Amino acid sequence: MDALSFSGLVPFSGLVLGTSILAGLLGALTGLGGGVVIVPALVLLFKVDIRYAIGASLVSVIATSSGAAAAYVREGLSNIRIGMFLEVATTLGALLGAYLTAKVSSHWIAMIFGVALLYSAYSSFRQKGDHVTAGKPDPLAVKLKLEGNYPASSGEQHYTAQHVPLGFGIMFGAGALSGLLGIGSGAVKVLAMDQAMKLPFKVSTTTSNFMIGVTAAASAGIYLARGYIDPALAMPVMLGVLLGSMIGSRLLLKAQVATLKIIFVVVIVALGIEMIFNGATGRI
Repeated sequence: MDALSFSGLVPFSGLVLGTSILAGLLGALTGLGGGVVIVPALVLLFKVDIRYAIGASLVSVIATSSGAAAAYVREGLSNIRIGMFLEVATTLGALLGAYLTAKVSSHWIAMIFGVALLYSAYSSFRQKGDHVTAGKPDPLAVKLKLEGNYPASSGEQHYTAQHVPLGFGIMFGAGALSGLLGIGSGAVKVLAMDQAMKLPFKVSTTTSNFMIGVTAAASAGIYLARGYIDPALAMPVMLGVLLGSMIGSRLLLKAQVATLKIIFVVVIVALGIEMIFNGATGRI
């Protein structure tokens, strides 16, 4: 990869590792994931081709999602049945997004990424309640048994998915963004389950986490086949984001998350605007 030839591999990998640790740490503390930070950081700071940056990010998304998902499944929060059903949509979307990567110019990818960053920043401040909406269940949800129980503060709560076709369609879009941009698209996945399908927020976020790795794996296969996953770049990114997310998960119980979230959102908005500007002016 040309981007790695401008300096020695060892110092470059060290800098990428350090940046990835910070990205994973911030991503874990805010719940947005490290991908939304590491891709613009690689592009803007290290001048890495955006397609290689996305390929490395996908590998890190698979690693971090796998660890967190196992814990949520053990706690009974993730709904595996709903996740696997919606994974059909996200995987098809991810394959389309990864296919489009070679067809869409890097300028447009950078601008779309910038818009996704701005939406992620907005979604992190939306009011979220752990509700169970009472209403007539979707007949398709009843037929497919898209329901479950989760441990709420008042005891076991039963829920059934609603508006299944709408949620399925939004999930297809989330998968396409994930494949095109190399991020988990967790904000869009949660939007589909929490807002469209009216699932409890905890179930939505944990099921989204379970799905992110599977979606990224589908995209990563295409990136790998096209040579966009460089081990010299992907390895320090994966190790750094994984280490940072593990540290962030431990700090989450003690940290002043509200303050950190404000700082993180400011960074995300700045990166988003810079990605849009550089993409629009042809600098990426």
